[in-house]
Amino acid sequence: MAKELTVVKGIQVPQVLNQQDVMEEMDGMTFNFALVKIPSGGGMSFEVPSDDPESPDTEKEIEGVIVHHHPINAYWAEEYTGGNEPPDCASMDGKVGTGSPGGNCKTCPMNEWGSGSDGKGKACQNRRRVYILRKDEMFPLLISLPPTSLQNFSNFISRSILQKALRSYSVVSKVKLKKAKSSGGIEYSQAVWSVAGLLDEKTAADMKQYSHDIKALASGVQIEDVEGAEQSDSDSLHGFSGTLVDE
Repeated sequence: MAKELTVVKGIQVPQVLNQQDVMEEMDGMTFNFALVKIPSGGGMSFEVPSDDPESPDTEKEIEGVIVHHHPINAYWAEEYTGGNEPPDCASMDGKVGTGSPGGNCKTCPMNEWGSGSDGKGKACQNRRRVYILRKDEMFPLLISLPPTSLQNFSNFISRSILQKALRSYSVVSKVKLKKAKSSGGIEYSQAVWSVAGLLDEKTAADMKQYSHDIKALASGVQIEDVEGAEQSDSDSLHGFSGTLVDE
């Protein structure tokens, strides 16, 4: 018998600054969300930015409301050598790339299996950005899921959210890490998702509006600001071949 979800109380939906206020405050600068890092080598704790940039917090799990998520693609022609290097081609919707080679991602040769340096994976990174709002915080954290964690997230959205007639912004979600191993014997960390509880009807409605506001801010976060600084050994693994469900 499936466990009945309980309604989570005490969650306050923050009032997002309008875009004009953000533009005035960030004049000449770039707005970024706090980036959660998924460790390489099979680590079991997330790195979450703290007030001290040199000393991030480590957390076994993250709980909050998913207020936005979307696919992105990024292709670097040269092997990553460190730094926030912009990709040669990037797609903010996972469908149309800008740069070289650019064009339709679905038919791009760099997005085909076998185009990767190992002859098995893809030369182009298929990732998914997930924005999760924790309790009592103004802005969501940003988790950039690598290819090896995409299938788990796809299953979570389709089976635990959509098949229950829910939306990701109407539930409290939880993500933790599990250790996995590639066919080549490389250990890596994989994000695993579950539903921790439901929001009441009023809070869910407010969270829907908050989600809409966050999407506008998220559209301005460039790939080199996030994924360019987070490439890891898990990105070269070839563990996903399915299709994600877009809410």
